[in-house]
Amino acid sequence: MSRVSTVIENHVAHVILTRGDKMNALDTEMVEAIIEAGQSLMDNPEVRAVVLSGEGGAFCAGLDLMNFAKFASQDPEDFVMKRTHGNANAFQEVSLIWRRLPVPVIASLHGVCFGGGMQIAAGADIRIAHPETKLAIMEMKWGLIPDMGGMVTLPHLMRADQLRRLTYTADPVLAPQAMDMGLVTELSDDPLKAAQDLAAKIALKSPSATRAAKRLLEFAETSDDEDAILMRESREQADLIGKPHQMEVINANMQKRDPVFK
Repeated sequence: MSRVSTVIENHVAHVILTRGDKMNALDTEMVEAIIEAGQSLMDNPEVRAVVLSGEGGAFCAGLDLMNFAKFASQDPEDFVMKRTHGNANAFQEVSLIWRRLPVPVIASLHGVCFGGGMQIAAGADIRIAHPETKLAIMEMKWGLIPDMGGMVTLPHLMRADQLRRLTYTADPVLAPQAMDMGLVTELSDDPLKAAQDLAAKIALKSPSATRAAKRLLEFAETSDDEDAILMRESREQADLIGKPHQMEVINANMQKRDPVFK
């Protein structure tokens, strides 16, 4: 059974979790399929933005409970501690792959966004949720901790005390409260359309400037070296000024038309 589908249209990659009958719960095959979907976009110069969504009644309900028995029969040192994707294991890469992509990723959330699903969404640049979406850092319910990249992404989104509360309790929160906490960027009655519209808007911007902005933001978020951040700002800007994409933006603005990038 297919776990993920990817369609690229007008420079936007639409990545859809397609296990809707299981609320897009994460089994090993789906983890692998999500990573493969992200990897397939990594070096595609035609892609300028990504919309990540789930079919059916939920974005992602988290880890498939049927996998607990499978994991219990294995040595955790073997499947948790091994670094299989750079500095991450596969369960961490399923979230971090979206952070690693060189273009903006917009997650469309509905139904539930629990556990691993929450951590996948946290790997996106932007999260748009239906107001009735429920979100939770669910792992404590099963006697576990969030271990799918969430400790890289979530501390940049939330206040420390709020992150601790959700982690310790596994309590779900509705999207409006999650937005107040920083987990959700904005609310929409049609989050998929809102995500697609935003991705289309981003796709009209300079591809090189958008990629530079994501690189710079990632560097600034993960560095406490002010000198290095300022130098990185200057380096990225110097690589943009006067280049074909920037000149096309200037010409398009002057001519009051949409830019056309080659």
